[in-house]
Amino acid sequence: MSNVSRSIPPDRMAVLFAVMLVAAAGNTAMQSILPAIGAKLHIPDVWVSLAFSWSALLWVLTAPHWARQSDKRGRKALMALGVIGFLSSMALCGLVLWSGLMGWLAAGTTFILFALFRSLYGGFGSAAPPAVQAYVAARTDPEERTQALSLVSSSFGLGTVIGPAIAPFFILPIVGLAGPLLVFALIGIIVLVMLRWRLPNDIPRFAARGAIASYPLSAGPSEPTAEDENEPDLPPQEPLSWNDRRVRPWLLAGFFGGQAQAMMLGVIGFLILDRLELRLRPDEGAAMTGIVLMAGAFATLLAQWGLIPLFRLTPRPTVLWGATLAIGGILMTGLAQDLHGIVIGFATASLGFGLFRPGFTAGSSLAVPRRDQGAVAGMTASINGSAYIVSPAIGVLLYNWHPMVAYGLMAGFCGWLVLWGWKALRQDQAFGIAHEP
Repeated sequence: MSNVSRSIPPDRMAVLFAVMLVAAAGNTAMQSILPAIGAKLHIPDVWVSLAFSWSALLWVLTAPHWARQSDKRGRKALMALGVIGFLSSMALCGLVLWSGLMGWLAAGTTFILFALFRSLYGGFGSAAPPAVQAYVAARTDPEERTQALSLVSSSFGLGTVIGPAIAPFFILPIVGLAGPLLVFALIGIIVLVMLRWRLPNDIPRFAARGAIASYPLSAGPSEPTAEDENEPDLPPQEPLSWNDRRVRPWLLAGFFGGQAQAMMLGVIGFLILDRLELRLRPDEGAAMTGIVLMAGAFATLLAQWGLIPLFRLTPRPTVLWGATLAIGGILMTGLAQDLHGIVIGFATASLGFGLFRPGFTAGSSLAVPRRDQGAVAGMTASINGSAYIVSPAIGVLLYNWHPMVAYGLMAGFCGWLVLWGWKALRQDQAFGIAHEP
């Protein structure tokens, strides 16, 4: 931290950390309580899931635009835009859900307005992460940049743990289940004031563009980086294609594994309500969902921050072992009948996905030279984000038909990935060893 502070003072780094943290924590807090709110309002489960899908779609569509705009309009301005989008969405969604829970709005009207106000988060919240990364990259020397970017990106992963952990404490007497949203809106205001007060306007030392961050869910941290635009000129070449045989196997692995992970996250809140018989006690259901999501997030962090660096795992075994662990965890979760079984199963699956996700990302990156890193990073971000647009709703529809149909499909995706990936994914270098151009 001492090396970083010479370029970016600790108080400013704390602001950047908070901007990333609050965006992830607020979204995962909402994720933990929304199934309970849907049950209380008697909204069909699939419509609850589609509310998140809509926000994820907007995030995927708008994130590239905001990443480009940060270089034109200034990084601080784009951070502020993202935080304003976050706190406005949280406040308006909280007020609408509170009105619905109090009976002042019909259930259908409540969720239509909720989905509308979620657009503010999906459409504008995606402006903050790339602006934070670009701000850090532009104000640090090259030898300090990796440490600084790792620090701010870790806040995204930390937020996925904090959100579900503290959400039950914000279910307050007057506003009830809408409390966590309103509290996070207040936290967003505090972060915005800190941003305006403590962070200077952009006078970057280096040109840099922040990478597009994946939509924040309790799926563990993404690994955002920043593109350094001062790299030497490289010979012209054809744009990297989705069908390029170097990256195609890794992208397919990311696609199928991502579908299984998105379905698992989309279904888990409703499984908890049903298996623990909490449909008539949604407040308690929200607390139990927070516990399960927190256990899954901790397992993901254990994989990504502990096991991978400790054992210096390479992409191919990381993907295959991760998918194998996910199969066991998915089946355990689908068959569990009590909270203990659900926690163990979900954490095991999350540990597997925590290995799988950086494995496919690193495998894609190591498959191409440095000049293609920007293109392959955009591809992996698209794969990660697109999984949360349709798959959670499909998982909920199948779950309502029969729970084991949904969990069987999730396990089937991972099983296919293991069998196919054994031959299709080539052995490669350890994480962190980059190809030369």
